Order: sequence, then structure tokens, then C-alpha cells
Amino acid sequence: MFEMVKPHRGRLMLATIGLVLAASAALALGQGLRSVIDQGFAAGDAQWLDRALGGSLLLVVLLAGATWLRFYNVSWLGERVSADLRTRVYAHLLTLPPSFFEAGRTGEVISRLTNDTAQIENVVGSTLSIALRNILLLTGGLVMLALTSGRLTLLVLAGVPLVVAPIVLFGRRVRALSRERQARVADLGTHVDESVHAIRIVQACGHEDADRDHFTALVERSFDTGVKRYRHSALMIVLVILLVFGSVAVILWVGGHDVLEGRLSAGELSAFVFYAAMVASSVGALSEVWGELQRAAGATERLIELLDTQPDIMAPASPRALPAPARGDIAFRDVRFCYPSRPDTPALDGFSLDVRAGETVALVGPSGAGKSTLFQLLLRFYDPQSGTVCIDGVPLAEADPADLRARIALVPQEAVIFAASVADNVRYARPDATDAEVRAACEAAFADAFIRAMPGGYESPLGERGVRLSGGQRQRIAIARAILADRPILLLDEATSALDAESERMVQAALAPLMASRTTLVVAHRLATVQRADRIVVLEHGHAVETGTHAELLAQEGLYAKLARLQFIDDVA
Repeated sequence: MFEMVKPHRGRLMLATIGLVLAASAALALGQGLRSVIDQGFAAGDAQWLDRALGGSLLLVVLLAGATWLRFYNVSWLGERVSADLRTRVYAHLLTLPPSFFEAGRTGEVISRLTNDTAQIENVVGSTLSIALRNILLLTGGLVMLALTSGRLTLLVLAGVPLVVAPIVLFGRRVRALSRERQARVADLGTHVDESVHAIRIVQACGHEDADRDHFTALVERSFDTGVKRYRHSALMIVLVILLVFGSVAVILWVGGHDVLEGRLSAGELSAFVFYAAMVASSVGALSEVWGELQRAAGATERLIELLDTQPDIMAPASPRALPAPARGDIAFRDVRFCYPSRPDTPALDGFSLDVRAGETVALVGPSGAGKSTLFQLLLRFYDPQSGTVCIDGVPLAEADPADLRARIALVPQEAVIFAASVADNVRYARPDATDAEVRAACEAAFADAFIRAMPGGYESPLGERGVRLSGGQRQRIAIARAILADRPILLLDEATSALDAESERMVQAALAPLMASRTTLVVAHRLATVQRADRIVVLEHGHAVETGTHAELLAQEGLYAKLARLQFIDDVA
């Protein structure tokens, strides 16, 4: 955390000054109490009593002011560190490849970004300050105890190991339980995220009761872990209170006899009791905040684990520049690739393909043949285990992923719509695009008519994941985004599959001029899409088994002809 606080040294210095002044003022009050009793009450000196009480009042004012200085600046630091940490974690998440999120769970990542950072914010902005304050009071109190009565101080020190032992022993268990509790909370977030986003399926399948029971079971698991954690924390606090205030009682008994025998004055005993109470309360407070610190340590471990995760796909130390202007040549050479979750099952095995600049190639094949995998490799979401993938003659492993992705526009099968306005969604790939360019792209995608019919036009919010649009409308927004991106390589993952016949006709008409001047790879299941391609590549089990035009492949009576009869039968009719 010191790394995060370091840029804000000024605030840290102010908070430290406030902390030291407040602790010093609190410690000085004990001496004021001693003077009031010994020089004021016992000696019967009214003027001394007035001066001592006046001095104590000034110390109280100093204590209040210093406490404000400490509290405000520490709280500011907590907010700032939390904000910086969230930004840093989120920025790191954006560098991780899709494989990381496929292997993990989105809900758990969100929990780390929100709940864990909130826990750290609480510690930096409050708990840590309280802990430091009580450490100062504890240290200063022990020094003042030693100056007041060495004999009684030895009694206090003898009780310290008894108090510290339960803090250390129970603290370890609380830390482990805190980490487990955060994991249980992440499970809740994951379940809610899945069920809410799939609410139509949940209700259509009548799965509400089963989901409710599952969520209740997760809540109970979280509750049991939380109760177990607080049980250990509570037991630790009880033991500390018993030991601390039991020690104070022993001190009072011994100190009272010292006063009666003349070895100690009443003022010194009062000051000693004041400092002993301060030490006791500091130890008690430390035992309480220790649990908070352990919970924050658990949260920090989870965040550091996330920050330490290195992306599999990184730019080389000296990336090779892609040629300018871009041509759009694509080459797959003897590529073999297995997904990390299926290391023994190749998605592509010895696959080779050359696509010339400006050519449109349709990729056809049964499900799992490796069609979409080609897109994943071109975007360098993954690297192949062997073979090379090149754009404009440059192997992707030697280029900066950001540079090569800036040359590719993607229209996925399931359109991705963000909870923003129509205009913001369309200009997602080109944030600097003007309103006129956005409208032109939407007109080209035949989306302008339904956008203008919406209450806010291009400023209409589309809701989370585009819930206010039909499937075909979402797809046309995604196509408008690709048109606006204006990149030399276009990837269409069955971009018209969600459209009705009339919408598909309009979008096909819009895509035709766009595809004419770009290298286009199309994952195709529709006859209209296939017939427009310059070349068709048929994939099966990660191999390219047939290549040719629609007519040529039909004449061969191979896999393509079989797929055509099965998949294109409605279109043929």
C-alpha cells in the first residue's frame, strides 16, 4: 500500500503530524492530572489549580485540532488509494486475454474490484490510522508509566505477553476466514450476475425455485463463514479485555498500597492509572483493529494475486512495425492450436490458408471445425502452439497486438451492445468520429430509420446489453460500428444470422461495397453470404478439406455439398 500512498506524501505528512500531535496531547493530559492532584488539591494552591486546568484545556483544544487534521487527511488518503487501486486493477484486467476470463469467473473478478478495494479503503482511511494512533499511545503510555513508577511498570510489562498471545493466535485464523468470506461473497456475485443476465431463460425454464434455493445455500455458506470469523474476533476481544482490565485492577491494588505506605503520591498514582488505562484501551483497540487489518490483508492478497497475473499475449520488447499503408494480406501457415481448457484436442491442426488483399473468403464447416478459432488467432487473443499467422507479411507474434487489432473490424454473431447511447455504441471503435460520420455509418447499415424512431434518436440509451433493441437491431448497430471503424480487414462471424429476410437483404446490400475494398473473412451458414464470396474454404476437424467457389464445391459432391443440402435447404427453396 505504501506504493499507492507514495505519490501523496503531503497528505501523509499532514496526517502524521496530526497523529503525533494528538498522541502527544493525550499523553500530556496525564501530567496535567498529576499536577492538578499534587500541586492543586493536595497542596491547596488555587492559582496552581487554575493554571493546571487552563493548561489541560489548551491540551484538549490541541488534541481536537490534531485529531481533525489526522482524520480528514487519512480519510482522503483512503478514498484516493481506493480510487487509484480500482483504476490500476481495472486497467490491468483490460490487458488480460479472453482466456483468463474463460478460465475464471467474472463475478469473482468484480468482487475483487469492488468489495476487496472497499475493504482496503476502510483500512487505509480509518483502521490503519487508529492502529498507528494506538501504537503511539501504547508506546508513549509505557514510557510515561516507567517514568512514573518503575515497579508498577514491570507489572504492566509482565501482562503484555498474555495480551499479545491471543491477538497473534486468533489473528491468523481471522485472516484465513476473511479470505474465505471474500470468496463466498464472490460466489454470490457470480450467481446473481449469471441469473440476472439470463433472466429470460431462468423464467422460461421455470428455474426460479431452483435458483432461489441455490442462492440461499450460497448466502448461508457466506453467513456461516462470517459468523465463524466474528466468533473468533469476539473471543479474541473478550480475552484481551479480561486480561487488560484484570491487570489494571492488580496495578490499582499494588499502587494503592504504595500510596498508603508513602512510596507514591496520590497524583503519581492517578497519572499512573491514567496511563495504564490509556495503555489498556490502546491494547483493546489494537485487538479490535487487528481483525480489520487481517481482513484487509486477505483482500490485499486477492488483489495482488490478480495484479500479478501476467497476460499470455504481450507485445514483444521491440515490436515489428506493420507496413503502411495496410494491404490486408492474411496468411495461416501450418497452424496447430489447442484451447487451454482442451489441451489434447486441437481446434486447428496443420491449417494453412492465404487470403489476398481485398479478397472475400467464406469459412464453412460443421460446428467445432475451427472457423471462429481463426478469428481468435487473427485478433491474437491466443497464439498457436506451432505454425505462424501473418498480416501483411508480419508474424503476429512479432507485432504489437494493439497495432494489428487497429487493422481489424469485427462483427460477432452475438452483437455486443453497451449500456450507453446509440451514438456512443456506434463510435465505440472510433471515439473521435463526428455525429455526421456516425449517422452515415448507421444509414449504410440500414439502422438510421429505427434509430430516428426511438424517443431520443441517436442519444437514446440502449440499456444493459442492448435490452431495448431487437436482435436484428442490435446486429445492425454492430455492423454500423464496423463500417465506421473503416479498417482494412473485416471479420464477419455470421453477421446476418439474427436478421429476418428483409433486414438481411438490406444489410447484405450495405456490406457489399464495404467488403469490396477490404479483405473479408466470413463465417457463413447462409447461402446468400456464401455465394457472394470469392472463395469458400471448408473446414473439418481443424483442417481445410475443400476450397473453391460455390458451384465448384457443389460439383465435387463432398462435405460442402452435404452441408449445402442440410444448411441451405430453405435458401435453395
